[in-house]
Amino acid sequence: MSNAEQHIRAWLAEFVVGLNLCPFARPLLGAKNLRIAICEDTAPAALRRAFLLELDLLQGSTEQEVATTLLAFPHALTDFEEYLAFLDQAQELLQQSGLEGLVQLASFHPRYRFEGESENAASHYSNRSPYPLIHLLREDMLSRALDDFADPDKIPDRNIETLGDIGAQELERRWKAIFSL
Repeated sequence: MSNAEQHIRAWLAEFVVGLNLCPFARPLLGAKNLRIAICEDTAPAALRRAFLLELDLLQGSTEQEVATTLLAFPHALTDFEEYLAFLDQAQELLQQSGLEGLVQLASFHPRYRFEGESENAASHYSNRSPYPLIHLLREDMLSRALDDFADPDKIPDRNIETLGDIGAQELERRWKAIFSL
């Protein structure tokens, strides 16, 4: 397992599941059908190819084989604005492939910032990940999970409250600990 994958798994355990930021993630944490794909490339064309490859793999697999994919870019897209531009391209590729409505993209980045929030707001940690990454989710899986969850619309507000209660300094300490594992 690469260092990048170790860091991502630690982030999933400590932040995503540990803080219950995504109440649907726990069952997948140690599951074999959680795919973590690491793209070591830096060239824009190679990043697009990696995204399309993962999109094709997800679409061509059963949920039991690949439930969801985290595609990480440890050496690319370090600038948040550059990452957002690539995310737009990925969304366009998803539409062009005819998979919109079947696959949904979620975005995570080490420097994730919600517009209108202060630079040091704890809430940013709800979408911060060790590396720039795109989460490819199966829409039908997500719909089933949301159907079984009371008040899914309250998840973002609950996350903001949870992270605010912990505080940015403590979150930063926990964040740094991920990289020392």
